[in-house]
Amino acid sequence: MKIGLNNAKVIKVEGNKDHPTNKGRLCIKGRTEYLLFDTPGRAISPLIKKDGKFHPLGWDEALNIMANRFKELIGKYGPNAVAVYSTGQLQNEEFYALGKLARAGIKTDHFDGNTTLCMSTAVAGYKRSLGADTPCASYEDLEESDCIMLIGSNISEMHPILYDRILDGTEKKKIAIIAIDPRQTIIASRSDIYLAIRPGTDLVLLNAMAAILFEEGLVDEEQVRNYTEGLDALKAFLKTYTPGYAEEKTGISWDDIRKAALLYKNSKSGLILWTMGVNQSAMGTRTVNAICNLALLTGHIGDVGSAPFSLTGQCNAMGSRALGSTTSYPGFRKLDDSKDRDEIASLWGCPVEELPKKRTPAKEIFDEIRNGKIKALWVVGTNPMASFPDTHQTKKALENLEFLVVQDVYHPTETSVFADLVLPAAMWGEKTGTMINSERRVNLAKKAVEPPGEAKSDFEIFLMFAKHMGCDNLFKGWQKQEDAFEEIRLVTKGRICDLYGMSYMRLEKEYGLQWPCPELGHPGTKRLYEDSHFFTPTGKANLLVSKYEEKIEAVDKEFPFVLNTGRNQYHWHTGTKTRKIEVINELSPIPYVEVNPADAKARGIGDGDLVEVRSRRGAIRVIALKSPDVAPGNVFIPFHYGEKTPNFLIPDIVDEYSHQPNFKQSAVGLSKV
Repeated sequence: MKIGLNNAKVIKVEGNKDHPTNKGRLCIKGRTEYLLFDTPGRAISPLIKKDGKFHPLGWDEALNIMANRFKELIGKYGPNAVAVYSTGQLQNEEFYALGKLARAGIKTDHFDGNTTLCMSTAVAGYKRSLGADTPCASYEDLEESDCIMLIGSNISEMHPILYDRILDGTEKKKIAIIAIDPRQTIIASRSDIYLAIRPGTDLVLLNAMAAILFEEGLVDEEQVRNYTEGLDALKAFLKTYTPGYAEEKTGISWDDIRKAALLYKNSKSGLILWTMGVNQSAMGTRTVNAICNLALLTGHIGDVGSAPFSLTGQCNAMGSRALGSTTSYPGFRKLDDSKDRDEIASLWGCPVEELPKKRTPAKEIFDEIRNGKIKALWVVGTNPMASFPDTHQTKKALENLEFLVVQDVYHPTETSVFADLVLPAAMWGEKTGTMINSERRVNLAKKAVEPPGEAKSDFEIFLMFAKHMGCDNLFKGWQKQEDAFEEIRLVTKGRICDLYGMSYMRLEKEYGLQWPCPELGHPGTKRLYEDSHFFTPTGKANLLVSKYEEKIEAVDKEFPFVLNTGRNQYHWHTGTKTRKIEVINELSPIPYVEVNPADAKARGIGDGDLVEVRSRRGAIRVIALKSPDVAPGNVFIPFHYGEKTPNFLIPDIVDEYSHQPNFKQSAVGLSKV
């Protein structure tokens, strides 16, 4: 994206026609991005809460108060009395600095990011099947593939630029599209095969498709054994997937399942794309493993147009994972591996015995806050009161803290109103640094204007706070974010996510580079696993038995509908930014629930009627919109509207491997008010 200025004010944003990611295209959020630089509600000064009201104060005083409170609680209860909850929207250098600060400065186990709410299931699935957190395709594969299967991915609204790239490909050749979704999205309407699946049964469908491949002798077992392990166990397990069982669970005919399986298998190349419809499920990791099984059994991995390809929800979720020290130390070094910790201690110049050995996932952090074990929380660039499941429990946690710091671009937010201390941060366009997208491309984002008031970049805030905490030796010699990037190059050298061959100059000139990029002359890596060698101890991928279990909340007479949640094309996440933009609010001003017309008629509900949606945890009131895209017995609510977030209704359960919350498939009742 390019930022247009007039007298040091942002007046326009446009797409960069030369950039390989978007080729100049922007979605509505991108086209209106320039309006964000002059919206009300920006946090412009540090604020302290006294007698229930916020009062401005200087940076030194604010950070001194924060450091003293942290030191006091750490001295009394130990470093795990303090938790840090981060985001997927910082720049790489900021993630790296915060990780150092949290792990080697504060020394807490209680550090995680909100990527646990969106991408941790994809991460866990990749690790179990392929050996590492490694999306292995490029965006250009969307144009080059012969068959694209989308599972729980409303790509036309959620990733519209990538959707455009699929359409570009269809202008050049036939691309077969298989859409699997409870809602009939735009991509589903354009698909060759649309499977209107019962919510939460994706795993059954994928296992059934794999069973059909074995049943019809379409798996080259000798070839597959060359690069996988677990074939015999998987083949034996899939014999239990009979047509009757699959049809009963998924609501899809065996004939349609077979057509989809054969279309994907017999295509010269095949992509499987998925997003939150898979990830935000209690069975999500097993479903990702089943996706990888299909790719491995068909050989659709490592070639042009072929891969299991998770699409990221946030602009730098990948940077958080690779460099942020939340789920692993930088370079995907394991927290519980003594050799990996020795390497990080040596690179950071800190005692290895002081480095935490484990990660506390986000949900468990909030559990520990409610239990009184965590006394202080630092929230950076995220909004858990609007994004966490079972919002009532999140509120109890925030109210139970002795000290809450919220660092954000805007105030007030649903979360910052609970803060004892608010720190104002700069946003995109007000600072220079790098980010990593879904195709592993590292891009440079440059500063165009100064942040408003006394707001500072997150990078500056972290370094200032480190000085007040007395651990600024961790950042010796750092003056600007490029200094941190130079250290990142060294820390990732020789690792899976090797950034050593990159520099700010190269990233700007070449419009980003894809890791691994091991040398300064290296062009970057478009695809992984072209040599069929995986990041496991044996070098072979794992074919995993992924058993389906009933974890969907049961519907009954009182709660007869299945609630699905997600986004719409106008807003983003909790709406902290997009709901400040007038033109977007005119297009999508208030929260709503989509209801099938037959269900609406049976309850006397018309378009625009106020309805109450209730679950076993609470209720919200929103307007109703009749939509044939929603199947009978289902309803859909977007989660952008914090005061009416569907998360009030959602149970507090998580995936066993990824600890990602199950935001889908809640049982709800619906009635006209």
